[in-house]
Amino acid sequence: WEWGSPPFLASHFDPAMSGLPAAFIVVPNAANFARPRQGPGGGHSPVPPSSWGSQGIAGAMFASAAIIRAAALRQGKRRSAAFAPAAMRRLLGPSGQKELMATRRFAAKVTPPPGDFLGTAPDDKYNVPIGVREKVGKNLLLNPKHPLGILWKAVQDYFAQQDPDCKFFDQEVPIVSTVDCFDKLRVPPDHISRSPSDTYYVNADMVLRTHTSAHQCKYMAQYPEIKSFLCAGDVYRRDEIDASHYPAFHQCEGVRLFDATKVSKEEVMEDLKKTLEGLAAHLFSLKTGEDTMRWLDEYFPFTDPSVELEIFYNQDWMEVLGCGVIHHDVLRNAGLDPEKVHGWAFGLGLERLAMVLFSIPDIRLFWSDDERFSKQFADDSFEKKVKFKPFSKYPPVMKDISMWLPENFSDNDLFEMIRDAGGDQVEKVDLCDEFTHPKTNRTSKMFRVTWRDMSRTLTNEEVNAKHEQVLGRLVDELKVELR
Repeated sequence: WEWGSPPFLASHFDPAMSGLPAAFIVVPNAANFARPRQGPGGGHSPVPPSSWGSQGIAGAMFASAAIIRAAALRQGKRRSAAFAPAAMRRLLGPSGQKELMATRRFAAKVTPPPGDFLGTAPDDKYNVPIGVREKVGKNLLLNPKHPLGILWKAVQDYFAQQDPDCKFFDQEVPIVSTVDCFDKLRVPPDHISRSPSDTYYVNADMVLRTHTSAHQCKYMAQYPEIKSFLCAGDVYRRDEIDASHYPAFHQCEGVRLFDATKVSKEEVMEDLKKTLEGLAAHLFSLKTGEDTMRWLDEYFPFTDPSVELEIFYNQDWMEVLGCGVIHHDVLRNAGLDPEKVHGWAFGLGLERLAMVLFSIPDIRLFWSDDERFSKQFADDSFEKKVKFKPFSKYPPVMKDISMWLPENFSDNDLFEMIRDAGGDQVEKVDLCDEFTHPKTNRTSKMFRVTWRDMSRTLTNEEVNAKHEQVLGRLVDELKVELR
């Protein structure tokens, strides 16, 4: 349902150059790719196994997607991103999504700190861990020497030159209502993206925004004073742990509106493609054309028709953004009459593009205070095409977690507990094995947690202490049976 989310093709990095393994190569045995798993950094594997029943269309489609993805990875193809959680949810359709929603359990409880959260009072639905809460207000986009701030300025420069009337917004409070985040954008009430295993709730009605689209209707309602705008900021989603996934990341949303009595829908789509091809050319120093850019049909609930732009970069096709003609219902939700006003919208993930442009191999680095990272960038790094130079990589500490799962177990709850204990010292979590007992029908999973600090060597003793903390919470809160 979302656009501009963080997964991208990790194979755009040369592992020898970055000093890190390709993010999606996380299972040592190729046969394991055919097992339902949550995983890679180089383009999501399908939705978490816990979200899918072992019977019916969900299980069948999930298994098929895993097998197709395995084949694509072995052949070095990019389109593994087609099997991101969002794509799989779209494939299921409304009935399949309801099946998923019915099997998703609520996330493990988080005790809210005293007081409000940016003016919003928490209730018993609060599930924002302290590690995520601490990211709010970092304002990385506003730092002109940070890679994300550098990229955001490059995007603004293009639109300011291309459309002098374009407005820019990047200081919206990231706590929004479920109405703005979901309802006004045609996300169904039972859609799994609303699950507390996917979304951070402050209370029953307010969430940490999952996309900057949550502000779209607010600014469209100001037409004709505002006819075009970009809105960028930090967004939050519960997700797996690897080199290109993080619970906090950044998006940019763009909208342009037209007088429907003077500009046809076809002309809107033509303007959309011309504008966004120009943006891709500006960011990646490309020439527009069939050899370097292509459009693929997509589905988003808030645009119709919907398309996705890919560019040929570093000898492979790479997804850049999703976009489309704004759906009439979304226009109405902004108080606009589709007979009089229509337009286009797009969304892109800034980390995704910054990691490619600056050759940054690990998403954790964006949040690092290590000067060996921050001092490599300046406000002219985009113009100079600066590439990140990796510093020393410290040795990993591996810890395995093997357990029998309770009904409706959510992998994301496990990942949150590991993040709570280790924060950015956890490099990735791989699902290495899954087994369903033929007689009892109980499911067992074995995860391998890779601990690796980016600034020092971790000791077995300190990792053991945090690992035991995770195991204790798994038993007490998620009711797993350790093996």
